[in-house]
Amino acid sequence: MRAVDLNCDLGEGVGDDLLLFPLITSANIACGGHTGDADSMRIACELARDHGVTVGAHPSYVDREGFGRRPVEVSPAALTDQLRDQVGALRDVAAGVGVDVAYLKPHGALYNRIATDEQQAEAVARAAEAEGLPLLGATGTAAERAAKRLGVPFVREVFVDRGYRSDGTLAARGTPGALLTDPAEVAERALRMVTEASVAAVDGTRIPLRPQSLCLHGDTAGAAWIAAAVRRRLQEAGVEFRPFR
Repeated sequence: MRAVDLNCDLGEGVGDDLLLFPLITSANIACGGHTGDADSMRIACELARDHGVTVGAHPSYVDREGFGRRPVEVSPAALTDQLRDQVGALRDVAAGVGVDVAYLKPHGALYNRIATDEQQAEAVARAAEAEGLPLLGATGTAAERAAKRLGVPFVREVFVDRGYRSDGTLAARGTPGALLTDPAEVAERALRMVTEASVAAVDGTRIPLRPQSLCLHGDTAGAAWIAAAVRRRLQEAGVEFRPFR
């Protein structure tokens, strides 16, 4: 039987966390960079604990006004420190409700930046190394290369609700095919990602994949219905859902 993780960005004050937590296996919890505070982190960690969901840190460029979706010019050393501060804030809250932080996944513009920016990728990998956490990200990227150089465990992630360009990077939000919202379409796409180890880019190019974790966005319209459809379709095909950690 194949097994895969299903992760979701949560604790962001958007979407419906109450409906999503029972459907996922890992939660990327916002920890202050783009949104989130002690109360939102505590609520998310309690929901994760109650539903047996693994907790991951979801740090960002420090850009609450732009929700972490704008590139920010920051030195690698400062970026590492900012990420560690955010992970530390989540760890403090998580410890208070009896859960551990198990991995690090960058958010938004930072996630996209470290696909190609070697310096920023190394700064992120150094934060993961210093915190003793695996790095969750896109395969074949500068982030994966930096993790390998530093000996940081790297977990390969794919997005079931986002379109890909032919080079394997995500299509920019607002462009045709960048966001998928039909539950049945996303579920079939997720199944092919797992069983065929590939995905069709927005131009039709087939991109090879080896996903360990599937991601869907909590702020996508109808995210809970999408998550339910993905779980149902993959389980019908004999795929088991379990955390990668």
